[in-house]
Amino acid sequence: MNTENRMQKAAASKRTCCLIGGIVLLLLLGMGNPRALFAQRKVTIKLASMAPETTPWGAALNRMSQEWAAVSNGDVELRVYHNGVAGGEADVLRKLKLNQIQGAVFTSAGLNLITPEIMTLSAPFFIRNDGELARVLRDIKPDLEGKINEKGFFTLAWAKSGWVKIFSRREVFVPQDLKRQKLATNPEMAEMTQAFKIMGYQMVPVTINDILVSLNSGMIDAVYQSPVLVAGMQLFGVTKNMASINIAPFMGGIILNQRAWSRVPEAYKPGLVEASRRIAEDIGDSITQLEANVIKTMTSYGLKINQISPEQEQVWYADVAGAMPVLLGATFDRDLYQKINGILQQYRSGR
Repeated sequence: MNTENRMQKAAASKRTCCLIGGIVLLLLLGMGNPRALFAQRKVTIKLASMAPETTPWGAALNRMSQEWAAVSNGDVELRVYHNGVAGGEADVLRKLKLNQIQGAVFTSAGLNLITPEIMTLSAPFFIRNDGELARVLRDIKPDLEGKINEKGFFTLAWAKSGWVKIFSRREVFVPQDLKRQKLATNPEMAEMTQAFKIMGYQMVPVTINDILVSLNSGMIDAVYQSPVLVAGMQLFGVTKNMASINIAPFMGGIILNQRAWSRVPEAYKPGLVEASRRIAEDIGDSITQLEANVIKTMTSYGLKINQISPEQEQVWYADVAGAMPVLLGATFDRDLYQKINGILQQYRSGR
């Protein structure tokens, strides 16, 4: 082999060694920082909410978006669509299934569209205060989340959104007072409508946007709604009475579809769940304070609190108990009702 060939072979060998050395160096560096080798593809999750951005729900969801970005180093982006711009809950659920959006905040009515057992939480006068609700949720959340997740979703967090109350044109202290008035009901909540009908109430289906017009026209005399919504829609100008008794808890759930959740890197999931559930607890605290504030404000503008006595409360509870044999299995899930009832009996006895 002449001198020129030997020089060419040596140069080629040197280039090969340099290339191999460079690859090894990149691999070694990549062991400490994989993103130096492979850019993480950003995951974008579009989340729909019916709540206005100016409410505690809106503020909390914006904060959740910021915390998700921090937890994931910007690799998971949460885009929140407030104010119901994605449609009603039935529309949002359809879009969630089609992956047109990847997440949503649902009320009890929306969660009921996913798994009907959830409406049992809203059985009238069943769960009666914050303490009972906290105990029940502690014990049954795993079962409910399992039922939701079986349908192709992932339950990110639950939040209390206050209590449903009775607002009426005329005073209400016992069931008969309300049965003499025409009571508005959400057309999408067939189970609750059926429950009240069985108990003897005059139910009139009215969409939320038509409630004030229906009150002013005399089509309805009363509503069962969140005090926050009643204040926001100025309904208390007509429904000047609010019964002090709680009808049912008003719940919210943050749900993702499994398709989106599966795209989130496993390393980030625990941090995202922790942030979401912590913020959901903050929502519950904020709503409790907001509810107290709006009731105080409405009373300053003429709302009258119909303070129901312990004896009158028992009349309400007995009225529901008389209808429950018919409602179980038809309107509310029998097994879940019995499980919740057992939890409540233990809690009320101090166990």
